[in-house]
Amino acid sequence: MAIALTVRRTAAAAVGLATALVLTGCADPTDGGTTEVAATPGGTTKTKINISPDQNRVTTAEVASIAAEVPERIRERGTLELVASSGSAAPLTFYATDNKTVIGVEPDLAHLVADVLGLEPRIHTVSWENIFVGLDSGKYDAGLSNITVTEERKEKYDFATYREDNLGFEAKKGSGLKVTGPGDLAGRTVAVSSGTNQEKLLVEWSEENEKAGREPVDIKYYQNESDTYLALQSGRIDLYLGPHPTAAYHAATTGRTEVVGTSSGAGATLQGLIAATTKKDSGLVEPLADALDHIIANGTYTKVLQRWGLSDEAVTDSRINPPGLPRTDK
Repeated sequence: MAIALTVRRTAAAAVGLATALVLTGCADPTDGGTTEVAATPGGTTKTKINISPDQNRVTTAEVASIAAEVPERIRERGTLELVASSGSAAPLTFYATDNKTVIGVEPDLAHLVADVLGLEPRIHTVSWENIFVGLDSGKYDAGLSNITVTEERKEKYDFATYREDNLGFEAKKGSGLKVTGPGDLAGRTVAVSSGTNQEKLLVEWSEENEKAGREPVDIKYYQNESDTYLALQSGRIDLYLGPHPTAAYHAATTGRTEVVGTSSGAGATLQGLIAATTKKDSGLVEPLADALDHIIANGTYTKVLQRWGLSDEAVTDSRINPPGLPRTDK
């Protein structure tokens, strides 16, 4: 099986082609579980990535000056308690071939940040809504789980950015659909995960359609990704809106779907950003941002993104609490 998918981005567009991601092949059972991604965005040279439990992650050295910025309670504990969504979302956060080991670009970056801070990373997987419950209660120090910066979230959380945020509309292969704006979704049935910025944008597009005299979007919610894809294949839904990397990965490795449109995760006028997320004023966002800047500068960040085929989502530095997805005007 060989599937290839290449998508290009136009800057600052609500709907543009985003995040070059090229994937070929399926897991190779003779090689402990592997798949292939492009070594560089849009490139033809393939690099094999490891989806087995034996990850051999990229590592880096502790930086004492940055580690000293970590709040004392965390330094004394010696661990960095991190939280991610339990939903399987390759290549962001998902399970290795043993169905137990958490792997992906987010865990790899979490390990690098913990290396710089001189802490042992402990990644906990929970349902999406419980990420924020755990951050609120102090059970977890930070979330690295494809969390988008939004103006609403900034009231309760601090953010240190580390990737661009792009969304993808996934349809059954050969559907003939193309999404370039809200009008293309009028009257369409679209699935999305509850409580995400994807949902927020979809609701806004539906309201925009109604204001323009078009049919609203018929928004559907499913318990898990497998149910969503069953609905897509059976024709019960027309489209699924999710993170672009997961949509592209799924389309390329299954050959049953295709990405038919993309959007910045922050809407028409702002490039969305993914960030490490902490409880507001916890004292951790500055060392997280400094650790991220360090791995960006020393090249280990680039190696991780290349490993998972996400080089085109790279940022040049980590920003603390930048402008995020705007609030909806009511």
